[in-house]
Amino acid sequence: MLSAIFEDVGKLTLKEVDIPELSNADEVKIKVEVASICGSDIHILSDPPTHPATPGIIQGHEYIGEVIEIGNNVQNVEVGDRVIIDPTTVCGHCYYCQTGIQNVCENFSTIGIFKDGGWASYSVVPSKNVYKISKKVPVEIAVLAEPLSCVINGSEKIQTQPGDNVVILGAGPMGQLFTQVQKVAGAGQIITVDLSDYRLEHAKKSGSTHIINPTKENVEQLVQDITKVGADIVIDCVGVLFDQTIELVRKGGKVLLVGMNENANRPIKQCEITKKEITVMGTIIQKNHFPKVIKILEANILNLESLITHRTSLRDIHEAIKTMRKGEAIKIMVYPEK
Repeated sequence: MLSAIFEDVGKLTLKEVDIPELSNADEVKIKVEVASICGSDIHILSDPPTHPATPGIIQGHEYIGEVIEIGNNVQNVEVGDRVIIDPTTVCGHCYYCQTGIQNVCENFSTIGIFKDGGWASYSVVPSKNVYKISKKVPVEIAVLAEPLSCVINGSEKIQTQPGDNVVILGAGPMGQLFTQVQKVAGAGQIITVDLSDYRLEHAKKSGSTHIINPTKENVEQLVQDITKVGADIVIDCVGVLFDQTIELVRKGGKVLLVGMNENANRPIKQCEITKKEITVMGTIIQKNHFPKVIKILEANILNLESLITHRTSLRDIHEAIKTMRKGEAIKIMVYPEK
């Protein structure tokens, strides 16, 4: 089967590899229907990389498919079920797993980043990492379950109240999802900041009331003009803008750090956090949110169709990645056998 292999720094190679087979009784074999490209995938393929990954693995951690074979011990799904994949594997026995915060497991790994993933026609994963979803949900919507689960996790931390003014730094896929979730949570003004006018226009469709391109306008001044006192909540989806979040948030406000860039090392005025009594929170992946996300997808309460900007075959994934790097796409659907 054709697969997209993360070979080395900045190198993704299309190769024919053997179709994977079940090796444990608790595994399921999935025929991949569609996959997506995440911002983390772009970071992995950067040179130098800004997100770690294991060379030699099949990349792709956002994908959905049909169960075509199950191990003898599998009980949660059956052959023929459509399933979404939670790519995070945890040990279950470290301090963090045992205290209910397995998203920071000391021994966690990620399918599609550290283990073989979904940029291929078939995938074998542990049954505990798959969740059945109704076939009434279009595959291109269902494949967004994984990034949406991360957004729901972060959104529950900040507990947006009706009328809250929210600034979202970054209008990529995660920024768009945060915009939509903040909107349904009752946010008042939603101000999205990005360098790409293309992505900013899509932010309007997601629910942004104001958009700002920092190369053309003064972000701090505009946020002050709109909110009068600063934002109630600032969400950094980029991963390098912590210093700016402190400038934009009001006294007593909240900052949520979402984006990840291992090379970022921005200076922070810690005294400002203290003087303004700012609450700063980090958030990573999801924590038992897939059942809730499935309910959200099946209820069709978000405008996720607007996020799908491109469709491509696995053979053309390099061009798709170039488009993502240019900021000229939101979510690209990748079909392994198109």
